[in-house]
Amino acid sequence: MSAAPDPSGPPDPHGPAGDPGTGPGPHPDPGPGTASPLLGPADVRELAAALGVRPAKQRGQNFVIDANTVRRIVRTAGVRPDDVVVEIGPGLGSLTLALLESASRVVAVEIDEVLAAALPATVEARLPSRAGRFALVRSDAMLVRELPGPPPTAMVANLPYNVAVPVLLHMLETFPGIERTLVMVQSEVADRLAAPPGSKVYGVPSVKAAWYCEVKRAGAIGRTVFWPAPNVDSGLVSLVRREPPETGATREEVFAVVDAAFAQRRKTLRAALAGWAGSGAAAEEALVAAGVSPKARGESLTVEEFARIAERRPAAAGRDGHAQRAQQAARGRQYTERARSAPDEHDARPAHDARRPRDGGGTA
Repeated sequence: MSAAPDPSGPPDPHGPAGDPGTGPGPHPDPGPGTASPLLGPADVRELAAALGVRPAKQRGQNFVIDANTVRRIVRTAGVRPDDVVVEIGPGLGSLTLALLESASRVVAVEIDEVLAAALPATVEARLPSRAGRFALVRSDAMLVRELPGPPPTAMVANLPYNVAVPVLLHMLETFPGIERTLVMVQSEVADRLAAPPGSKVYGVPSVKAAWYCEVKRAGAIGRTVFWPAPNVDSGLVSLVRREPPETGATREEVFAVVDAAFAQRRKTLRAALAGWAGSGAAAEEALVAAGVSPKARGESLTVEEFARIAERRPAAAGRDGHAQRAQQAARGRQYTERARSAPDEHDARPAHDARRPRDGGGTA
């Protein structure tokens, strides 16, 4: 059961025009003596107990218990009064309520049946004047192809380690109207997403995210704002939509080059792209034509350089590459399925139902 709302009651939804509790745009902070609609430590524990949720570190279940943290996340995400925000993994609703204070509409995607069933009641009880601006989609985020209502303009997500990158890329590709994204992920994943070319952690996630967005680290989240405190640090990553590189190659063709280049990270591009091009000599020819040194490695290239290489793929390799692309796609699906089903040290249950630090920015 969620905590009771302020005894004095919420602002009258039929009150005078300009009532700050009902009009569009952000709500002001509650005044002295007025209960905040956001969830505090006692509220989170009460809701978890009522739902039979027993957070455990070994299962990656951690809930945000600090209202200042969720408001900080909303500010960092740059949520505007006219935004339609899709939230991935709302959990108990800590961040959902903060988003509803600022956005025009919030659509939450939650895979957990128990949490999904409880969230609308939490919104209605704690922020009734905004309940009509909230929608829930009970689904795995990787399966979402459309959302109710207007298309989203912003996204906030708290993504478990195992599926962070696939979920992020899926949502950015599926919903091109998402202009701004803020994700909370394990700190090392945040480093990889925001890494520049030449960095030791620059890799496939860095390049593919850069296809869609300008990416940068946007801060850290301390462990003490979660209940219970997680074993891992969390980081915020900001992604602002940009036009993809100008290229005659498709996104799939560019990503195939990226995958091939990093599949053998320590090899030169001439060697790493031999299979993609049909031979080492053909790979070298394509690289030279693209203005890239055959002795370079994938970790030194920008997404634009990968796009130039994709444009130079030999025609023979393209004609003969259907089976190879099918094999690459199958390997990619197998990798994703292994990642989604194999627990790691932070998640003791399947990753698609895992809960790393929750309620701070949403999960898949």
